[in-house]
Amino acid sequence: MVLVSILALLLLAESAASATQSFQAPVVSIADGDTFTVLFQRRQIRIRLHGIDCPEPGQPFHRRATQRAGELIYGKTVTIEPRSRDRYGRLVASVLLPDGRSLNHILVAEGFAWHYRQYAPHDATLARLEQSARAARRGLWQDPAPVPPWQWRKARRSARQWSLP
Repeated sequence: MVLVSILALLLLAESAASATQSFQAPVVSIADGDTFTVLFQRRQIRIRLHGIDCPEPGQPFHRRATQRAGELIYGKTVTIEPRSRDRYGRLVASVLLPDGRSLNHILVAEGFAWHYRQYAPHDATLARLEQSARAARRGLWQDPAPVPPWQWRKARRSARQWSLP
């Protein structure tokens, strides 16, 4: 009985450790600019990009951000660097392309995502890339008053809450 308990604890510790270790997996679907699915050990794993937020459906540049993410990763094997899990159970991660470039960085640099400061407040690289994209008016920064997705979502929740039946 003691041996079974020890083995169970070792297996649990191993799976917990692997959840924080980098791994490579092919991208099998794109949900939107900052969310996609990989196939790893015959399981589909939903990935949410760490430290960035792409436009939501209905926002300007949503389709373009989704399209750009797909161009960069769909059908390719990427490196997933896990950070945490979000409240929806998605694995929050930084993602490296086959050539070693960061997907998170590319989307911000090209103006298809905001630096999500709430979740990556000390990421100086994302802050610098966003500032550069803003200054060059790349992507969503062409809009004179772009609305960050977190504000968009909050406004939509409030509107639904106050709508009449």
